[in-house]
Amino acid sequence: MASSPRFPRSRPADQAVAASAIVRFLDRIAAQGSELHSMMLVRHGHIVAEGWWHPYGPDRPHQMFSLSKSFTATAIGLLEAEGQLRLDAPVLSFFPEEDNAVAQENMRSMQVRHLLMMGTGHVTDTSPRLPELGGDNWVHGFFQCAVEREPGSYFLYNNGATYMLSAIVQRVSGQTLLEYLTPRLFNPLGIEQPTWEMSPQGICLGNSGLKIRTEDIAAFGQLYLDRGRFNGKALLPEAWVDEATRAHIANGTDPSSDWAQGYGYQFWRSRHGAYRGDGAFGQFCFVMPDQDAVLAMTSGLSDMRPVFDAVWEELLPGLMDGPAAPSSADDTRLTEALQALRLSDLATQSSLSSPPGSRAPRQMVFAPSQEHAGSTVSLEFLDPDQVNVRLHHQGREILVRCGFAEAVDDQSIPLLLKGQPEPVSAKALWQNPNTLELALRFYETPFCQHVRMIFHDREVALEIWRNTNPGEIQTLTGTLVD
Repeated sequence: MASSPRFPRSRPADQAVAASAIVRFLDRIAAQGSELHSMMLVRHGHIVAEGWWHPYGPDRPHQMFSLSKSFTATAIGLLEAEGQLRLDAPVLSFFPEEDNAVAQENMRSMQVRHLLMMGTGHVTDTSPRLPELGGDNWVHGFFQCAVEREPGSYFLYNNGATYMLSAIVQRVSGQTLLEYLTPRLFNPLGIEQPTWEMSPQGICLGNSGLKIRTEDIAAFGQLYLDRGRFNGKALLPEAWVDEATRAHIANGTDPSSDWAQGYGYQFWRSRHGAYRGDGAFGQFCFVMPDQDAVLAMTSGLSDMRPVFDAVWEELLPGLMDGPAAPSSADDTRLTEALQALRLSDLATQSSLSSPPGSRAPRQMVFAPSQEHAGSTVSLEFLDPDQVNVRLHHQGREILVRCGFAEAVDDQSIPLLLKGQPEPVSAKALWQNPNTLELALRFYETPFCQHVRMIFHDREVALEIWRNTNPGEIQTLTGTLVD
């Protein structure tokens, strides 16, 4: 069920926003080929523009990746406000069972605030080493990692640090991060049914793994913009908001980079006096205090920088200090542009909606020298509008139904042939009589998996790539069988 609206909707000009600037932003996003999934612009507490690129929609959650970190930090702020921890408390003090195994002084002196500011003193991200050194006990693995520099002296984006913040929340509160935040943050913000991935130890990842909706991101940003208040209710101390969103550590010297303006407590400082939470592949919560605005976006980007530039060069000038001149023509253009948002995974048109005669493949077996040796892919052409694709891999069968005229929604398959099923929208297209292309869009994630099958006599080549890394193509070869 969709959340009830948490923001009033408004004509852009009524909140001193030029509708033409939003249109320019959308046009630039399309022209530069940046794959956005949703956007929501809030000005003076009113939503002035919102849109989703089909098949994404307002009721569908989306993976947040590292935007999750800002929520994790918020839990630490709440625990501090409740008097349950101090930011200068040593990390080790929360896990006394690890004390005898830690001899390094840098690890013993590391504080909660060092985790928050990505200033642990590590010189490489610890997250890959947590299972390597700790097995299923990633906390133990963290304490086995060498700390090469003095905590607080060196910025290093460290997913293991945020995992430890989640572990501290659980150790102090006796609840998972998700359980702790639900009555204190998620419910008051109207965030319904959030989910969070967990480690083998039963601890929310903290650094990633949160799934929420676009308006949920906007509500979180508005909470910080209003210095801890939402709909008139104080949820966070103003002092925490101020402290969390200011720069605590330098992270670069490039004045044109949004990754070099300083780092707060799991928030990035940005250009133009803004700050943000953001996640891989373009999950954004921009907070712009000088403009009294919040911008929430989800995406599937291979390069995030062009979107930053579009925000600052197209949207920002449209957030005016004085009244905006209303324009019914601009309002109409904006409405039409937002209603027309759609992703074209297979944009090429083809009249070939059915398999080309006797050369239609039925089953493919992959060569024994390859990663997917012994796997088979079967194609079942049930009618001119749909092909069923069955993959048999390591004793597991995966079925996905792909539409030629329209994508087939409302089905789930595992991403990357493993893990839990994810909702998918699947489309197929014959590019020519020998080339069939599939687009599998996992619409609660940033990812669209592309598969191109190229048939030649009894041989088939599979080319597999993903929207977020289009230059990395995996190629498999196989044989057609009857």
